[in-house]
Amino acid sequence: MKIKKWVLVLFAVALTVVACKVNPFTGEKNINFVSNDQLFPSSFQQYDAFLDSSNVVTGTADARMVKRIGDKIKTAAERYLNANGYQGFLDDFRFEYNLVNDNQVNAFAMPGGKTVVYTGILPITQDETGLAVVMGHEVAHALADHGAQRMSRAQIQQLGAVAGTVALSGKSAQTQQIFAQAYGIGSQVGVMLPFSRSQEAEADRIGLTLMAIAGYNPEEAADLWRRMQQNSGGASTPEFLSTHPSNQTRINNLEAWAPEAKAEAKKYGVTSFQ
Repeated sequence: MKIKKWVLVLFAVALTVVACKVNPFTGEKNINFVSNDQLFPSSFQQYDAFLDSSNVVTGTADARMVKRIGDKIKTAAERYLNANGYQGFLDDFRFEYNLVNDNQVNAFAMPGGKTVVYTGILPITQDETGLAVVMGHEVAHALADHGAQRMSRAQIQQLGAVAGTVALSGKSAQTQQIFAQAYGIGSQVGVMLPFSRSQEAEADRIGLTLMAIAGYNPEEAADLWRRMQQNSGGASTPEFLSTHPSNQTRINNLEAWAPEAKAEAKKYGVTSFQ
């Protein structure tokens, strides 16, 4: 039994030590043992299946706007990555941007860069700059490998549960049940949810930089989130139980980060913003 415990511990340590990837936008090492070769093909397949079952909008001014913003964000990312020593980082990405007719106030980007914007968010974004805030954020998730990181963390969480079960295998069923409940709640509230919120904040910050390099005014981001806050009617899950920062936290962060995004954009010759 002791051997099994040590095997699990050593395996967990090995994963966290060797399975790291540098985030090119922050310089930080993140736990990630899901490669693009593993993740992207299934992501692209799921994206295509989603489009096949959705009402994709084509040929309209809004559909063209989505593609225009996406292309600008992609170009901004390429400029940033190439300037910072990450040439070839996007070789495996397959960027695509589609508008889907749906009342959801939402948008998402799949691992590998394929992106969807729902028409339901357009009344809140209001204009091209507002939508660039949203799309910059979503594309940032893909560029920062947030999907692979979440999968990696989830596997570690499961490994921790297995390790705890093995360690308590000689204890009573009640003790094992108490551990399972406590571990589930503790790891979710204390680890997984804060990690998810940190990813959202990171995507906000990266997205600001990308939209600024693309020529969009990052100072408009806080205003967008004020409109999102108003649209929610003030109702929200307590932040410590949520996957996302509160609207007010996002507004405060975006206001603080906008000047640095504009300063970064000036390095690329962007001196005026849309």
